[in-house]
Amino acid sequence: MTEPPPPATATAGSTATDTPRQEVPRGYIRGLFAVNFGVFLAATTPVAVTLAFKIEHISASPEEATTNLALVLAVGAIFGLVANPVAGRLSDRTTSKWGMRRPWILGGMVIGLAGLFVVGIATSVWVVLVAWCVVQAATNATMAAASATVPDQVPPSRFGSAAGIVGVATPVGVLAGFGIVNFLADDVLRFVVPALIATALTVWFVIGLKDRVLTEKPTQRFTLVQFLGSFVFNPVKHPDFAWTWLAQFLIMFGYGGIASYLPYYLTAEFGFDEQGATTTVLIVNAVSTAMMMISSLVGGHLSDKLGKRRPFVAIAGGFIAVGLVSLALAPDVVTVVVSQAVIGVGAGLFFSVSLALATEVLPDTGEAAKDLGVLSAAASLPQSVAPAIAPAIIAFGAATSLGGFTAYYLFGAILALAAAGIIYRVKGVK
Repeated sequence: MTEPPPPATATAGSTATDTPRQEVPRGYIRGLFAVNFGVFLAATTPVAVTLAFKIEHISASPEEATTNLALVLAVGAIFGLVANPVAGRLSDRTTSKWGMRRPWILGGMVIGLAGLFVVGIATSVWVVLVAWCVVQAATNATMAAASATVPDQVPPSRFGSAAGIVGVATPVGVLAGFGIVNFLADDVLRFVVPALIATALTVWFVIGLKDRVLTEKPTQRFTLVQFLGSFVFNPVKHPDFAWTWLAQFLIMFGYGGIASYLPYYLTAEFGFDEQGATTTVLIVNAVSTAMMMISSLVGGHLSDKLGKRRPFVAIAGGFIAVGLVSLALAPDVVTVVVSQAVIGVGAGLFFSVSLALATEVLPDTGEAAKDLGVLSAAASLPQSVAPAIAPAIIAFGAATSLGGFTAYYLFGAILALAAAGIIYRVKGVK
């Protein structure tokens, strides 16, 4: 990783990377919940359900739809992967009088709204692909800047609680998205309504945010070398960050990377039509979200109280692995629901400490947003890798006695279980 320029002088609030705050600003936690809820409502609902059906509507066959979905998700995730650390790094250098983070948070969401509208009206897979790439880049820019406000605004002793709030906002946003689209048959409304809600919540967050303001421009220009450095770090120099990155990648592959194929799994294995699959996904996610909310709040509180992060990540990986195995072998829909509940417990525990863990292993506290963006890539990359390799794994499984989707979910379980062991390679955090 290239050496960063000296951190610029900031006003309007000290940070965890400057002089640590002693108290969380009033209203910040509510705003953080709102913006995370909004972004996941707008950007994750398509990944989980609406994008699959949108592409099925404009594809010639179910087989073609599966391939097209893999293409759109994989390429779009690459754009998100690039945008997250780059936007984070640029926000670290932003000298706007409006603040370092607010222009990126709001600007990304407005552009994402426009992109989701185009996805909704598109009649060609290629138009969907381009628009989805815009959505992924824009919403990842929003998330990079919003995540960077945590070390800006929250004292280290409260990182776990802040992460727990984010952990709750994530599933609640996704569940709300399912609830909304379940009552919307029109493709355009399915994409635009969640995005409008997200934009309104984002506006509310940035209005109340006491953002940092850089009073001096960075002494070094943003060069090509720095641009390329936005995606890398030195794993030898920062091994804890490297192991945390790998563990998050494996967990998110097991949890998030496989979610997009649940509608296809339900239609292929249990004979649901589109409306039946959508309703079942809503029920499944309602149960999963309830468990996730409980485990996220409990996990974040216990993590701060005990001063430990690694055990919660390890337990989370174990729960997700067990849930995926159960899902892979599910004989009926009831088992699918129970499996998702178990996965929800694991995901909630993971989300409750992942951001707190990340802020404690940052390799360079002078560029917190950039480094958090690199770590966020571990969550975004599975959305690209999983769809890219899913057809091959499903095809391989279909040629065996396991079956296609069974093989895919078992593969995710193995990766989640691996994360539970890898996290103990992180030595600088308990």
